[in-house]
Amino acid sequence: MATPKKLLIIDDDPDFVDGIKTILRKAQYEVDVAYNPKDGFKALETGQYDLLLLDIMMGRGAEGIMVARKMRKDTRLREIPVLIITGIREQIAFLFPGEQVHPRFVAVDELVEKPIEPTLLLEKVEALLKEAKVKKAKAT
Repeated sequence: MATPKKLLIIDDDPDFVDGIKTILRKAQYEVDVAYNPKDGFKALETGQYDLLLLDIMMGRGAEGIMVARKMRKDTRLREIPVLIITGIREQIAFLFPGEQVHPRFVAVDELVEKPIEPTLLLEKVEALLKEAKVKKAKAT
């Protein structure tokens, strides 16, 4: 049997985290959680994760953006796919011109709006993990 993929959720909303953690664990993923960007980045630096599920709006504002940007500067962490699950448009009325995510906003692999349907969550997670596996195979 294959080793379960290890996911990290960084989100400051405990109710939302509990819901998606339950969905992901039922789908046989191993899930760790950090409820703030500082603890989340520390977990990324010390752990081995296959995927990050990241909220943007935490703490004093859009602190999740800083996590994603710091990851992209780190040679090991930049390989981890990032799925942003956020209510940013709702919270700050931010519109991404022309595309779902404006290319200069932050380098992420996928962005979806809260709340997310369980089926869509699992589809996005599976697609990002599969894409990461293909990239890794091409690199070796």
